[in-house]
Amino acid sequence: SKSDPLCVLLLNSSGNQWFEIGRTEKIKNCLNPKFSQKFLVDYYFEVVQKLKFGIYDIDNKTVDLGDDDFLGEFDCTLGQIVASKNLTKPLVLKNGRPAGKGSITILAEEVKDNRVVQFEAQGRKLDKKDFFGKSDPYLEFHKQLDGGRWQMVHRTEVIKKNLNPVWRPFTIPLQSLCNGDLEKPIRVECYDYDNDGSHDLIGIFDTTMSKLQQASRSSPMEYECINEKKKKKKKSYKNSGIVSVKHCEITKEYSFLDYIMGGCQMNFVVGIDFTGSNGDPRSPDSLHYISPNGVNEYLTAIWSVGCVIQDYDSDKMFPAFGFGAQIPPTGQVSHQFPINFNPSNPLCSGIQGIIDAYRNCLPQVTLYGPTNFSPIIHHVAQFASAATQQKTASQYFVLLIITDGVITDLDQTRQAIVNAAKLPMSIIIIGVGAADFSAMEFLDSDNGALRSPTGEAAIRDIVQFVPFRQFAQAPKEALAQSVLAEVPQQVVSYFSTFKLKPPNDPAAK
Repeated sequence: SKSDPLCVLLLNSSGNQWFEIGRTEKIKNCLNPKFSQKFLVDYYFEVVQKLKFGIYDIDNKTVDLGDDDFLGEFDCTLGQIVASKNLTKPLVLKNGRPAGKGSITILAEEVKDNRVVQFEAQGRKLDKKDFFGKSDPYLEFHKQLDGGRWQMVHRTEVIKKNLNPVWRPFTIPLQSLCNGDLEKPIRVECYDYDNDGSHDLIGIFDTTMSKLQQASRSSPMEYECINEKKKKKKKSYKNSGIVSVKHCEITKEYSFLDYIMGGCQMNFVVGIDFTGSNGDPRSPDSLHYISPNGVNEYLTAIWSVGCVIQDYDSDKMFPAFGFGAQIPPTGQVSHQFPINFNPSNPLCSGIQGIIDAYRNCLPQVTLYGPTNFSPIIHHVAQFASAATQQKTASQYFVLLIITDGVITDLDQTRQAIVNAAKLPMSIIIIGVGAADFSAMEFLDSDNGALRSPTGEAAIRDIVQFVPFRQFAQAPKEALAQSVLAEVPQQVVSYFSTFKLKPPNDPAAK
């Protein structure tokens, strides 16, 4: 008879430990099985998540796969699957040889509802609650839980002393508002704000998303705010005012995975500091000294960050530049030279290609100075600027600068970063050695927007700085996790600010 195949999925996130995530159903007598069982895997951009898909012919009822026939396997990373969205590869045996003509196809999708509801609302003739003046109204939106209780999901701002308030436009995730069910009851409560926390209820109305969606600016959905206490007391009571919804639209907020799965390419560029403060590369106390086991802090930083990013770059060709050195043949100082010494093609093949070019470059340059960042930032910004000509979220650039010291052109670098914040790029700075990195902390600007010398604020935070010494004793994955954790949010903030959609928008399919 034909095989009775099953697929098992194993995950390895560090070291050589493989953990079983799950198994598909067994399909009887089939050489071309389509498995319906899905695997749910938590996704982390900043971690290399290794996966192994094993196919077995199940001949018995035991859980142990050791006594079943092994038909082949496929190893990859979750990043590779996400970047290609639909991956077909040959199956191999344990010794790496082809498993006959067998192949595996893996499809990925993100499990989440990222629709949001955009609202515009205003009040009219709301009840006056304050003894001396008008009310200070605000709205609260509640969704109904399974037991019939109500849970608040959004509160608008307070409009002071106004019985005809117009609230600022606001958004609420559709999942939060009604679990994605357009017929689920929604309760809106209107209150008068009091400083002492004893907010007075003006009135309540119930509705559904399907009703709210009928609102338009020319024909708003109008709701009477009813206060049950007042209604019981007053026979002539009509309402406590009107809330008018002028706009209610469901839109989609793209996630990082939407952009990657929709065809956005991540471009990785490396900048390496060859200034004299690193010390003579031939001396064991130099930061550029390559130890007998073939590493130094520069190489470790390139490896750990590059190994994560490379899965998202389809051609795996990476530009790598040096700065602050005298370069052959004339010995002139350069702040942006290709480390492969090929100005017409500074690309290195894979992360290994960057490593090889770096090793080859070291003996040929003379470490010099000063430590200028702005030339290399401008260089990458030119490519990022060219990418903006395509009116979709097609390219994003990540510049990794590895440096040992105090920055010389701080003002020019501030200006370059403020300009780059308007482009699809992020900058990661890894500080090696024991220098004073306070200027780098300043560029990271986690405590407020970075400003250019003229006072212009960066429209988003694109710089992430970490000192390598914090990770000297940590597992090698820890450095990449720290510097790359903010990148997905930076990608989303850029593309959403400029309202750019993925080149092949998954939502449009």
